[in-house]
Parts: sequence; C-alpha cells; structure tokens
Amino acid sequence: MTGMPSLVIGVASSSAERRQLAQLLGGTEAFLIVSSVHQARRFLDLVRRPAGPPAPRPQPVGESPVPSSGPSSRLELGVDSDRRVLRWREREVGLTPLEHDLLVCLAGTPGQVWTYARLHREVWGNDHLGRGSDMHSVVRRIRRKLARLNVPATIHAVRGVGFRLTPP
Repeated sequence: MTGMPSLVIGVASSSAERRQLAQLLGGTEAFLIVSSVHQARRFLDLVRRPAGPPAPRPQPVGESPVPSSGPSSRLELGVDSDRRVLRWREREVGLTPLEHDLLVCLAGTPGQVWTYARLHREVWGNDHLGRGSDMHSVVRRIRRKLARLNVPATIHAVRGVGFRLTPP
C-alpha cells in the first residue's frame, strides 16, 4: 500500500542488544523493539483488535515493588524485565521468558485470579489450553524460585479457574 509507513519490529532480549538494534534502525520511519517474541505477538494482537474499550491489562512490574496488605504495606518483590530477574530484598534469581511473562501478569495485579485462558493468551500468545501441564510446569518453577529467595508471597491455584499471586 502506498502512503502507509512501514513498521519494523525488532526482538532483542538484553538492553545492550536493544540499544544496538535502535542504532541500526535509527533511519527507519517507524520501529518497535521488544524483548521477546511474546511481547511482539501481544503488540500485534493489540493492533488487530477492533476499536472499543481496551481490555484490562496489568502493567509490568518493572522495578517497582508489589503492593501488600501486610503491616509493612509494601513487598520488596520486583521483576526486572530488562534483565529478566526476580528480585527479593538483596537477592535475585534469573527467570526464563515464560516464567517472566507469567510472573509479570500475576504480580501486576496481586490477589486477582488470572484464568487459565487469559494467562495462556498473555504468556503463550494463543488460545490453546490443552491439558494445562505447560502452565502448571511454569508455575511450579516460579514457586521454587520464590521459595529459594524466601519470598513470603505465594502463587495459589484456584481449582478449575486459574492462578493468583497472594502477598503475605
């Protein structure tokens, strides 16, 4: 089509690679750099959606702590999306892309139940649920990493519905 600007989508997992890619694409009319294929799919899904009220979407946790209802009022739990690590107080543990994306969903809205279908759409980028063993496997790995860091927050399964991150 003539007259329409083209869009280049670049995928780079580290911040150094994203900076290098931005320099390479600097002369391009429009470009988007994301850290994973899943993020690119989410962007493309947003572009394809018909106009209307936006679907509720939790904001990535980034460096900010996750709210808590406990006496300290704030957890020191954070997900560093640039480095793809889970941070608790002074300690960190690496996350796989799936662990990161799933934890960002749950931690962005602590206490809210995420359905299996919604999580699968956000993390895997499709509506296929299958038997759900893929999702349970990722949740199991995140739980182990939370335990390794002695994080008091837990991921609860809501039988037949989905998962939620429950702060202490």
